Amino acid sequence: MAEYRYDFHIHSCLSPCGDNDMTPSNIAGMAALMGLDIIAITDHNTSKNAASVMAAGQEAGVLVIPGMELCTSEEAHIVCLFETLEGAMGFDSYIYKNMPHIPNKADIFGEQRMLSRSEELLGLEENLLLVSSFVGVDDVCALAKEYGGIALPAHVNRDSYSVIAALGSLPPEVGFAAFEATRDCDMEALFRTNPELEGLKAVRDSDSHYLETLAESEAHTISLPEKSARAVLQALGKG
Repeated sequence: MAEYRYDFHIHSCLSPCGDNDMTPSNIAGMAALMGLDIIAITDHNTSKNAASVMAAGQEAGVLVIPGMELCTSEEAHIVCLFETLEGAMGFDSYIYKNMPHIPNKADIFGEQRMLSRSEELLGLEENLLLVSSFVGVDDVCALAKEYGGIALPAHVNRDSYSVIAALGSLPPEVGFAAFEATRDCDMEALFRTNPELEGLKAVRDSDSHYLETLAESEAHTISLPEKSARAVLQALGKG
């Protein structure tokens, strides 16, 4: 087993609230500069920039896991991580068909930029990604598993857009094996107020929408037998 520095919650310029500087090269380069070994690209309700960031990460020596930050019908954010790009894109297609299609207002929310590995603009996502999908919290674990992935409730210590904020607690029957908290979370206080989290695996991520937040705080480590997406999913999944 070895220790790997990670950040499993990073947005690219495809997310409506993601800065245009969050390009594949910049994300991978900053991750490498900060000594991160493994990252995940988790744009809001989409995985369409995952391939480009994965390619940039390979060149920079950083493993990039394809993912998504899904917004459920309850307005709870869930980090979904996938073993393969094919699985992530299958999940992407399902979510796109199961979310409202509301035209993006770029002057308010910003452009939603899809980039190639060479950072050529491939197009703009015309439908706003910062919306609640039609997928409920009760269904997300099983749905992610269908596509070779796992689901983690995102930033559970926040008072908005978290499962705990939306539902009052983390329902044990849903089947989450792990959860995410922010890097600055007081974990002892979190466990006191939410004892249902005890016994689950915890990750601490940056939820970066800007390069400066990707760089500004100390990363945490995960113990793995190898540096691979499969090892990460096995470590955070059941069993």
